[in-house]
Amino acid sequence: MEQGYAITGLEQPRASRTGPAYSFQKRLLDIAGSLGLLIFLAPTLLLIALAVKLDSRGPVLFVQRRTGLNGVPFRVYKFRSMTVADDGAVVKQATRNDSRVTRVGRFLRRSSLDELPQLLNVLKGDMSLVGPRPHALAHDEYYGSNIADYHKRFRTRPGITGLSQVKGFRGETETVADMEQRIRFDNHYIENWSILQDVWILVSTAVVVPLQRTAY
Repeated sequence: MEQGYAITGLEQPRASRTGPAYSFQKRLLDIAGSLGLLIFLAPTLLLIALAVKLDSRGPVLFVQRRTGLNGVPFRVYKFRSMTVADDGAVVKQATRNDSRVTRVGRFLRRSSLDELPQLLNVLKGDMSLVGPRPHALAHDEYYGSNIADYHKRFRTRPGITGLSQVKGFRGETETVADMEQRIRFDNHYIENWSILQDVWILVSTAVVVPLQRTAY
């Protein structure tokens, strides 16, 4: 069993938002949603996989350890968007005109289609359709030591999309102040969770995120 990320100063979660009833309702939504989307999007997933394979040398999927529920690490799946020599070798956020990003990868990242394999993570129970986005372990270590409420985001499963993303905090986070705002949205989501909020975030993601230019 993998060692979890150390969570310090974590307050007891509000039972109505992160307790058993919350987990049961949210898990039902995740299973139904991820399974339905995997079936519906199967042709699209196959076409993307083929495009990634033909565009550059390397595997179709990029796998990296991220921090999940209660600080326990898991392996997240994404369509590979960077060259093999650099993808994951150094934990560095992608930047504008990043030379590591492939031609197909640039489109996938801007459209967030590179995240679609995470539907498998949702079905497995590692992630949720909606929740705080999982960060690389090194980023968790850095921001966890610089932002007081950072660890509170581990009270729920990480999501494919989240409140922070529809509010414009997507892609590279350039400053600690930007990350602090992102974490405020994450914790607000956790403490005010409802099925209607999840549905609103999912719809907003489909409408708003493709128009954003903050991921590259």
